[in-house]
Amino acid sequence: MTARRRYWLMKSEPDTFSIDDLQRVGVEPWNGVRNYQARNYMRDGMKTGDGVLFYHSNTAVPGIVGIATISSEAYPDPTQFDPKSDYHDPKSTREEPRWLLVDVAFERKLKRTISLDEIKARSEQLGEDFALTRRGNRLSVLPVSAAQWKMLLAME
Repeated sequence: MTARRRYWLMKSEPDTFSIDDLQRVGVEPWNGVRNYQARNYMRDGMKTGDGVLFYHSNTAVPGIVGIATISSEAYPDPTQFDPKSDYHDPKSTREEPRWLLVDVAFERKLKRTISLDEIKARSEQLGEDFALTRRGNRLSVLPVSAAQWKMLLAME
């Protein structure tokens, strides 16, 4: 019996790493996550083949801009060990790394951005458990149910 495919929403600022960047490189390590809950989603929840809604944040029109796939299991984020990195963590060791990442593979760009405003307008249909529209949520990695995935992509 095969495992059930899971779905995620992953946020990136387009000035840092955009859907166009992912399309250009094909596969990219999703590094720099420094939130324990987001790390736990990558470590405990994400599996190779899971679907990803690629979300541009901190931009004029934040929203879902593309689809990607998780292409690796979680492994230690090398930036935590690099003193020159913005993501360096001096308390993390190679023997006991704190921070993990997964590789993300480009699937396709959406025909148009599904804006945060559009998503908020559908928040009732998406349900209270949709983390993106929950008050106070700032996570860069969020779970998405199969029903939410279908509804969001239908908005394209």
